[in-house]
Amino acid sequence: MPKRSGATRSAAQACQKLRKPVMLMVMSSLPRKPHYKRKTCRRINEPGQAHCLTFSCFKRRPFLDRDRTRSWFLDALAEARSKHHFHLWAYVLMPEHVHLLIFPYENAYSISHILTNLKKPVTAHALRFVRAHAPAFLAMMGDAQPEGRISYRFWQRGSGYDRNLTAPQTIHATIDYIHGNPVRRGLVGSPADWPWSSARYFMGRGDVPLVPKQANTDGVFVRRVRGRVRAGTLGLDPGSGRCRRPVL
Repeated sequence: MPKRSGATRSAAQACQKLRKPVMLMVMSSLPRKPHYKRKTCRRINEPGQAHCLTFSCFKRRPFLDRDRTRSWFLDALAEARSKHHFHLWAYVLMPEHVHLLIFPYENAYSISHILTNLKKPVTAHALRFVRAHAPAFLAMMGDAQPEGRISYRFWQRGSGYDRNLTAPQTIHATIDYIHGNPVRRGLVGSPADWPWSSARYFMGRGDVPLVPKQANTDGVFVRRVRGRVRAGTLGLDPGSGRCRRPVL
């Protein structure tokens, strides 16, 4: 094979140096597929642990500021509790988000399946109602997809927030935090004044939209929480409104 002359080698090296930037220019001019990053929530389905769940309405809009939407959710919660076998320890429905404290009492369970059974029926009820009685409101639920399709949502994308709880002190502080949400928002003066939570149950009142269910409803658990609600010793958290940082 004949050897390359010095001039030939120099020309080849020059072409090699130009090839990379030219390729980069060509690739940069090509249309790119948009990248959409979704938040993920790690689920730990561990037997014997409670779960503090928080999830919001679509774009944190106050879809839960009507009695009918709150009733739809509580119906779904009662159905999910029966189907997925969990104790409901505490809850509050705020205008744009929900806090739940549940305790699955079977070894095999799935928080993801529980959330699906909580959210899907509410969305179906809302879409039927809006399409029949307030079609203009559909725009508030519209979520444009990358390919141009529009999905209609009642709940925010993603799974919300899930925290596993085991320590009794943390569990009681979380219940305080949940019941104290309407007070911190300035909606009511005391937890029991807000009808859409479990606080009234722990005060011994009967006007509770959905009665919580514990393993021992007349035991130490209820008496302790009832005493804290009466005393007003709520876990005040000036943060974002989640039960992420209960004050112990």
